[in-house]
Amino acid sequence: MAQRILVVDDEPDIVEVIKQRLQGAGFEILIAEDGYKGLELARKEKPDLIILDLMLPKIEGYKVCRMLKFDKEFSYIPIIILTARSQPVEEEIGYSTGANLYLTKPFDGSLLVEKVKELLKS
Repeated sequence: MAQRILVVDDEPDIVEVIKQRLQGAGFEILIAEDGYKGLELARKEKPDLIILDLMLPKIEGYKVCRMLKFDKEFSYIPIIILTARSQPVEEEIGYSTGANLYLTKPFDGSLLVEKVKELLKS
């Protein structure tokens, strides 16, 4: 069975690029277009990894990350924050909320696939 990755992002173009890349690498993709749906889907489906934007409708990405990482039932799920926010202070907040990796947009698709594989191995 393919490993499942939840992509939480409200930009359809970005979601499509991520989806194409990861499906091409053999992963199954789940999609949520806002923080609330992302949190709901993560809790229901328990994906193998989550790719999370920060600027989301309903619940922002930092809060989604914190809510999952501070709940022992979901804390094991690796989270990659993928965002346009590139300030060092924002990256620090990302890691302090429990993110395993912080990447900025625009991103390199093959680097993303490589990082996903690395995180799933560890």
